[in-house]
Amino acid sequence: MLTVLAVTTVLTAGAGHADPGGEPTRLVVHSASMGADIDVDILVPADPVASPVLVLLDGADAGRDSGARAGDWLTKTDAAELFRDKNVTVALPVGGAGSFYTDWRHPDPVLGTYRWETFLTEELPATLRAAYAVDTDRSALIGPSMGGHAALTLAARHPGHYRFAGAFSSCPASADPFAQQSIRANVVSRGGDPDLMCGPPDDPRRRDHDPLLLAENLRGTTLFVTVGAGMPDPGDTVEDTVTGAPLEWGANTCTGVRHRNRRDDRPLRQAVSHRHHRAT
Repeated sequence: MLTVLAVTTVLTAGAGHADPGGEPTRLVVHSASMGADIDVDILVPADPVASPVLVLLDGADAGRDSGARAGDWLTKTDAAELFRDKNVTVALPVGGAGSFYTDWRHPDPVLGTYRWETFLTEELPATLRAAYAVDTDRSALIGPSMGGHAALTLAARHPGHYRFAGAFSSCPASADPFAQQSIRANVVSRGGDPDLMCGPPDDPRRRDHDPLLLAENLRGTTLFVTVGAGMPDPGDTVEDTVTGAPLEWGANTCTGVRHRNRRDDRPLRQAVSHRHHRAT
């Protein structure tokens, strides 16, 4: 949770200390773009007026283990306790399995209509301003895996919209063939058709959703990107090793030096290290 504390520091610089807040509040946000009501859990500080906003995005399952009743941040981490005394309004969207939090080109017969980019950058901020009078000019996104890719991508596609973007065990080089295989497998495993998201693998418009290729847009945004080596730790269970290590290795390969001789990814490498700092 050190990164979460770091983003809190970035967002609340100069702000007063908050008194302990309450339990998560369920906010139902109507998404006109998706034609659906989206559940969003909110961790509200004691005084949310003019507080900054942190959006916590999920991995590819997006709370599926809980039947999408709550996101993984609430069911698998201590985020609620961590933010109890922080002067930050935290939004945790529920659902969106396999969506990569983007606007799909076409509705999917299984997953439905996905317009998550519109929801996260337009509809949710407007609702938070109306409901809590928060300061959406001080916003941040972080997430693991799928959510981390979305955090970097949305920050790059909407320059100046987010002050901080963080990614854990994600694959930012999403236009790369290796990454495309991973993304497609993730969508298919949730019952969706990946071609309905960004078109076929050779569609050049996929490059518009690759934060490496959009790295110039991230200047001035504080970034955090981290990934493990995919090697077992002493405390890992056999199940963790068998299921998690290959995924972590894949994320490491996607984020690491493998791409240096295949594409010009230097801009993001110059902007991001495995330490929290501001892109220059």
